[in-house]
Amino acid sequence: MSAAPAALPRHIGIIMDGNGRWARQRGLQRPDGHRAGIETIRPVMEAADRAGVHHLSLYAFSTENWSRPAAEVAALMRLFEETLAREVDELHANGVRIRVIGRRQELSPSLTRLIDAAERRTAGNRTGMLCVAINYGGRAEIVDAVRRLASAGHDLAHVDEAALAGALYTAGMPDPDLIIRTAGERRTSNFLLWQAAYAELHVTPTLWPDFGAHDLEVALQDFAARQRRFGGVDG
Repeated sequence: MSAAPAALPRHIGIIMDGNGRWARQRGLQRPDGHRAGIETIRPVMEAADRAGVHHLSLYAFSTENWSRPAAEVAALMRLFEETLAREVDELHANGVRIRVIGRRQELSPSLTRLIDAAERRTAGNRTGMLCVAINYGGRAEIVDAVRRLASAGHDLAHVDEAALAGALYTAGMPDPDLIIRTAGERRTSNFLLWQAAYAELHVTPTLWPDFGAHDLEVALQDFAARQRRFGGVDG
């Protein structure tokens, strides 16, 4: 049974965890798990679109992930480049806007060029949005937002929530209503700390490469059953 339209989240954020464990269970290398995880994205996007959710944010690479082995990081960066180059045509044809958030200046010039080109090409699309967090950290985002306001001459002693929200990487995007974390970990891991203040959390033991339409449906049903009070007291 599908969640009723009124109970659907407008925006889902996904912490895509478990690629390494998925590979290890199969006697494969960690990059093989990351490649399998990349291949999971399109069917999940399609399932979300069929369910009526047209805005996804995916946590692909955190500011802390640079501490992983250099070979694994390099493989991930190659995957990001390959995937952007391969998928942008179809996403654009389907009216999906691509947005990448994070500290882009620390990425390679080749990946940065691909990101910039994909964002420019899809900027006018309105059917859906795919937001990918690469070299992203929620704390870093808030620090960067404060720096952006300061450099623009704002009086930081009088900055309000609206001004800070407008300086975040996600300015203009709706806050996520639902955060899904795969692989069973029960933490947000520095993902959309400001934006997810009132998001519902759904944790599944399913490893990200195994996550599919059924798992998304379970998450949507879980969301539909929640009583969202946004800080209000129980009735």
